[in-house]
Amino acid sequence: QVQLVESGGGSVQAGGSLRLSCAASGRTFKTYVMGWFRQAPGKEREFVAAISWSGARTNYAGSVKGRFTISRDNAKNTVYLQMNSLKPEDTAVYYCAVDLMDKGTYDYWGQGTQVTVFS
Repeated sequence: QVQLVESGGGSVQAGGSLRLSCAASGRTFKTYVMGWFRQAPGKEREFVAAISWSGARTNYAGSVKGRFTISRDNAKNTVYLQMNSLKPEDTAVYYCAVDLMDKGTYDYWGQGTQVTVFS
């Protein structure tokens, strides 16, 4: 199976930036997709961003387009989420996930990292 470990969360003032990291290990495929989701208190988990293994394809939720950037370092089996111009509405637990065969559903999830944006 695949293990995912997120890091980089914290507390930041509105308008600031954070960079999240997610390291993957275990039984992965060359074509696996990595994505980010988030869940705010009392709300359902929502999609944030995803990236193909090659980086040729990326996808973003409308609420984060232009502010967040997803990238990956294949040598480190790591995906990043650069979060700029943060808003209080971005406050949530952020989860990394893996779609092993690019099928649109995710197979493995990390434990999450807390992001808090204060005004």
